[in-house]
Amino acid sequence: MSEECIICKEPLEYLETGEVMECCLCHKREMTRARCVKGHYVCDECHRKGMDGIMGLCLKESSRDPVFLLEKMMNEEFCHMHGPEHHVMVGAALLTAYGNAGGEVELYPALTEMMSRGREVPGGVCGFWGACGAGISTGIFVSIISKSTPLTEEPFGLSNLMTSKALGEIGRIGGPRCCKRDSYLSVLAAVDFVRDHFGIEMEWSQVVCSRAGQNQQCIGKRCPFGAV
Repeated sequence: MSEECIICKEPLEYLETGEVMECCLCHKREMTRARCVKGHYVCDECHRKGMDGIMGLCLKESSRDPVFLLEKMMNEEFCHMHGPEHHVMVGAALLTAYGNAGGEVELYPALTEMMSRGREVPGGVCGFWGACGAGISTGIFVSIISKSTPLTEEPFGLSNLMTSKALGEIGRIGGPRCCKRDSYLSVLAAVDFVRDHFGIEMEWSQVVCSRAGQNQQCIGKRCPFGAV
């Protein structure tokens, strides 16, 4: 079944202007631009439920391949076809692979910070902000390993360059959304960026899509990952 609304599996619709709705799971009321065609709304926090498992998964992994790590996260129950969980997963996979490849990072506090920052990037920003959360996640990753702040010089620049590189790859392919495609593009862009700017060689697996049937907006042959 193609996955859209996590309540009823019906397609989502996006609103040009925000509307206050009540989350069907936690009953929190907040402004949103997304709901399913039957009127269900699930907030980002409920959509990410179970995502704390990322910490345990990453801390016990020895792989230097962020694609492999990302795929493991995508196979977890907390991960849906689309959703803001990808805004954390991309950076978490990169931090783990970077550390395992010899990069200088204290993984536990780095992952904790990635979880904190990534959760602040809401769902739907790819279309409403012009900056996909998967691409932003690569910038968060670089900001953490480079210890960037708004007052640093080179780390500030590197973080923004990383985000722009990832967003460039995402924008080159175009829409509509696919959180899986954009996450893969972002991770692969980061592998090259880290090699060139940090001298750390992470590994990477060839990506072959296996989830096209779950995505009602799959772009088919335009996808660089050979959707099957």
